[in-house]
Amino acid sequence: GQFIAEELGLKLETIALGDLGRAQRVVIDKDTTTIIGGAGGKPAIEARCKELRKQLEVTTSEYDKEKIQERLAKLAGGVAVIRVGAPSETELKSRKEALEDAISATKAAIAEGIVPGCGLTLLRAIDAIAIDEPNCDGDERTGLRILKKALEAPTRQIAENSGVDGGVVIGQMRAGTGNHGFDASRNEYVDLVAAGIIDPTRVVRMALENAISVASVLLLTEATLTEIPEEKEPRPGPGYPGE
Repeated sequence: GQFIAEELGLKLETIALGDLGRAQRVVIDKDTTTIIGGAGGKPAIEARCKELRKQLEVTTSEYDKEKIQERLAKLAGGVAVIRVGAPSETELKSRKEALEDAISATKAAIAEGIVPGCGLTLLRAIDAIAIDEPNCDGDERTGLRILKKALEAPTRQIAENSGVDGGVVIGQMRAGTGNHGFDASRNEYVDLVAAGIIDPTRVVRMALENAISVASVLLLTEATLTEIPEEKEPRPGPGYPGE
């Protein structure tokens, strides 16, 4: 296909059918256009990517840089079609939801990168904030200690869900270096990144930010409302029809 732009002297009303590109499928909504199975030649695509990289080097606008990077990623990355099947409607729904979660996690990883899983990043953060503890006193020190304990919670829960003592796992992981961490599926310590146990950086960051936000709101709230569970009266057994 031919790149059509008025700057090149090409207008929509003057193009011929031979100027158009081809694709197996094109999906267009109000925000995006997705081209699946494009028939563009590889040399032409590589040449366009090279041109975009040159534009990226010379542009000074952050907005333009972001848009060029998006175009470059779409040209270089391509599109995949994933077909999901299952023997029952319930299982199909479960698989589709799992796939959607995986796609969202992948997009988050592309945007901000990845970190080792099993809560290792949060455990490393404990050492980082502990540096400021001597400079805090009173409520600040209390809050910092609460935060340190909260940062252990994901790893502790993962370990306990696997039938392992959470305190032992936390101690082992904090004593380790690099990507050393706990593989809950095998109940052993491995290189988390090499084993594929990773989390998108954005997911970890936003989970921490949202948790702190909720905790801050509760600290400033004078009272909270909750529903009192109803006490159900015991039903008579089968041997006492009149009671």
